[in-house]
Amino acid sequence: MVSQIRKAACHCGAVELELDLPNGIEGQRHCNCSLCRRKGAVMAYLPSDKLRIVKGEDTLRLYQFNTNTAKHYFCGTCGIYTHHHTRIDPGLVGYNVGCLEGVDPFTIDSVEISDGVNHPCDE
Repeated sequence: MVSQIRKAACHCGAVELELDLPNGIEGQRHCNCSLCRRKGAVMAYLPSDKLRIVKGEDTLRLYQFNTNTAKHYFCGTCGIYTHHHTRIDPGLVGYNVGCLEGVDPFTIDSVEISDGVNHPCDE
């Protein structure tokens, strides 16, 4: 696979990410858990080592709930959700597709819905 580095940022630009997306945006979805319903972001996933925080790590704020396993990050200045570490697979990171430069998440066809209300880790 050939590396394809894409830039992503929060609204105010205080937080910047680099994502290695050799196959483009993959696995895009919404989640229906209590947090994701409220944030409403289209998320996609990649291996954790393919996301790098290049600016604003000290600006990021962490939010955890329920089992406190997943780690949800957002900009402490503008409040935009940038990425999260999943609880089902610690080797994966989800990111906010709307933060990618030049991407309009409303134009993405067929966004799956993950059943976060009935999460497999809750069984």
